[in-house]
Amino acid sequence: MNESAKELLNLLDIASEAALAGGAVLESYLGKLDENSNDIQEKGRSGDLVTVADKASEAAILDVLSRQVPDHAILAEEGGTLGNSHSSYLWAIDPLDGTTNFAHQYPCFAVSVGLLIDGIPQIGVIYDPWHKELFRGAKGLEATRNRQPIRVSQTETLDRSLLVTGFAYDRRDTADNNYAEFCRFTHLTQGVRRSGAASMDLAYVACGRIDGYWERGLSPWDIAAGIVILETAGGKVTAYDGGPIDLKSGRILASNSKLHDAMSQVLLETSPLSAW
Repeated sequence: MNESAKELLNLLDIASEAALAGGAVLESYLGKLDENSNDIQEKGRSGDLVTVADKASEAAILDVLSRQVPDHAILAEEGGTLGNSHSSYLWAIDPLDGTTNFAHQYPCFAVSVGLLIDGIPQIGVIYDPWHKELFRGAKGLEATRNRQPIRVSQTETLDRSLLVTGFAYDRRDTADNNYAEFCRFTHLTQGVRRSGAASMDLAYVACGRIDGYWERGLSPWDIAAGIVILETAGGKVTAYDGGPIDLKSGRILASNSKLHDAMSQVLLETSPLSAW
């Protein structure tokens, strides 16, 4: 193993330590949030929740990163930009992806820890504490679930596929709300699911449970880790039009590669519904 691969493996282990630390915190809070206290709050947009569990999980993750990689930069969902802003290493962390699910004890949420090197996602770890599943990936290394190799599905046509998507918090206020795309793909496929956790959507495409995923209104911490895991599992991630993904655009098209062109074509041809 060359030095570059050794460094990535070391960083992957650090990301895993951080994700597991955050996941342990989430487990300790599960089912114990008080809706009548400040345990659950809105962040300014209707339905955009933050809980004491989000904040405690993020603190645990930051503690690991501050000890292990103190010179790196961090982009955290709750804390914003932290650390060394001049570093070429940027950790994108979501301490609780699927906060609404977590608050309702709906079993689809995760900790997502991704590392960008010179702006490119290179390391990804997603931990689902409910099902005790740890998804890992690093450029040049294989993707795994609980340390066992995973690969994307081999589904080749939309009519045999199962897809997943999500809806942004501004869906009530914009015509660009993904409703039309959801309806169109539902018509063309065996079904479209909505999990409420982007990191889990990407992990499930990576391990072949889902064939494709698209969404808008996302942040870098939602998808940085999942992009790496999916790509190292043989999948493909782009913008809607098939071009290079821009993490700041909030849009992602991800698939098992075989469905990618067909999904892109549907997205480009579907006109948005009017805002309700």
